[in-house]
Amino acid sequence: MIPTPHIELENKDLIAKTVLMPGDPLRAKFIADTFLTKVEKINNVRNMFGYTGYYGKKKVTVMGSGMGMPSIGIYSYELYSFYDVEKIIRIGSAGAYSPDLKLYDVLLVEKAYSESSYAKTMGVSNRKILSSSKSLNNRLLKAADKLDITIRPVLIHSSDVFYRLKADQFKDIYKTYGAEAVEMESFALFANAKALNKKAACLLTVSDSLVTHEKTTAQERQEAFTKMMEVALNSL
Repeated sequence: MIPTPHIELENKDLIAKTVLMPGDPLRAKFIADTFLTKVEKINNVRNMFGYTGYYGKKKVTVMGSGMGMPSIGIYSYELYSFYDVEKIIRIGSAGAYSPDLKLYDVLLVEKAYSESSYAKTMGVSNRKILSSSKSLNNRLLKAADKLDITIRPVLIHSSDVFYRLKADQFKDIYKTYGAEAVEMESFALFANAKALNKKAACLLTVSDSLVTHEKTTAQERQEAFTKMMEVALNSL
């Protein structure tokens, strides 16, 4: 089944075994333009840009996932199942629930809590908390240490919704589950990895705070989150 409904590439050898996956396809373009050599565009369907190139001697693919669990669920499943990808590292943005987190802090997601039924629907698990791949996390931690970049291992909230009628509901989630930040994709990525016996990890940069109401701009989210990009690339 190549090409898939959402990835137009016919030659699966042009996709690397490791894929870095930001939500924003323009962040994927920024990474390819800034960090990679010998870059080849491998997807343009629905403007969900994907690129394969080299970071030093390491072949790597970077591709957008879109927003939310259904979107990353589709793209990560197709990459794992039909293009023989072994590892996906999500590199996204997050909103801080914890007052200890500041803008631009880099987080390593060890576990994701979610109210989502994604994992149950996939037939993977009824659990509401899923873990990332420990071996992949260890590589990211070693890369961060080598680069002298601080990354904080955390449990996060992977939410189905961006806007909530009860704006301060995050306080209950923070208190009950210890979720230090929120995003919208990693739970589905971890579920797909478990379903298909693959590896998945997630690095996040704090883009805004629900506590202090500080926030970054769209341009900053696209281009200024370079620390997590460097950590992911140096873990290859």
